[in-house]
Amino acid sequence: MLKTYTGSCHCGTVRFEADIDLSAGTGKCNCSMCTKGRNWSAIIKPDAFRLLAGEAALSEYQFASKSAHYLFCRHCGIRSFGRGYIEQIGGDYVSIQLATLDNVTPEELLAAPVKYANGRDNSWWTEPAETRHL
Repeated sequence: MLKTYTGSCHCGTVRFEADIDLSAGTGKCNCSMCTKGRNWSAIIKPDAFRLLAGEAALSEYQFASKSAHYLFCRHCGIRSFGRGYIEQIGGDYVSIQLATLDNVTPEELLAAPVKYANGRDNSWWTEPAETRHL
């Protein structure tokens, strides 16, 4: 079910709203960026995302193919969301870090299906052999 969530960085400078259907699936990956950042995200289309505050406080990091823009608050360091373009997932996207949602319940998170990606081996469409640590 589609629901409007609010989210923010730790210090509250970056704030956003996002229309997310958690029952459509969430994602975790074993690539170096996702593993080190403890990524658990939901992918949405850009028109389902609204940055409410903090654009000037966002810093950006990119690596490898540079298809993703990892955005984080320059004050507290929290990565609330990212943006990018990947043809295989439908083009433009926004990736919402679920841990930054302010009004999500533990029950909603527990019910959300998780898809795992094997980014470590550049086999994005297959599940890694081990996922318990993700």
